Amino acid sequence: MIAPEMQGFLGQLAPEELDDLRGRSRLQRFQPGALLLAERQVGDRVMVLVEGRVKVTCVTSDGREAVLGFRGPGDLVGELAAIDGRPRSGAVAAVEPVQALTIPDAEFRAWVLQHPGVAMHLMRLLTERLRDADRKRIEFAAADTVGRVASRLIELSERFGEPEGGAIGITLPLTQEELAGWCGASREATVKALQTMRGLGWIDTGRRRFVVHDMDALRARAA
Repeated sequence: MIAPEMQGFLGQLAPEELDDLRGRSRLQRFQPGALLLAERQVGDRVMVLVEGRVKVTCVTSDGREAVLGFRGPGDLVGELAAIDGRPRSGAVAAVEPVQALTIPDAEFRAWVLQHPGVAMHLMRLLTERLRDADRKRIEFAAADTVGRVASRLIELSERFGEPEGGAIGITLPLTQEELAGWCGASREATVKALQTMRGLGWIDTGRRRFVVHDMDALRARAA
């Protein structure tokens, strides 16, 4: 069941585009930790998330897991390999129970070609991700670990945050190690940055949980 208020790529589709997508795809379910798409795999399918959230990762040359981002309901994953035919540059794994529409890559390309509006949605999506990658590249070059952690907590709050009194609780179940991989920092440096922010009263942390108390302070530190 696709909620009418669905966000992301899926939420931009016109009714006829969505109906055609449903006809070409099948609904799959995944448990937390399950691998939806494997790194270096030849692209054979594209997925549109309906429920649940996933992380996109790659393995660095020294064997560490680098987190490239997180995707949620309405988001598209696996589209690059379907477009250019090259092996996947990253893996996609469920961080909570996930439901996704899975469409074969040939059907995905045919669907895009038959609906000009879908092609425009896809171009906007890829442009947004390119701009986001450029911002993070500049940030990694210019910001220290505290600044990078602050930026990621802001992004998590904006995408996955829910009000908790005067604070914002981040609903994505994220470990400190995953946060470190996303920040491009060691776990030790990330833990130290979180300790600094807790000491200043900006955040609280728990097991796979973050609560932001002072968003203005995070924004100022991330700038």
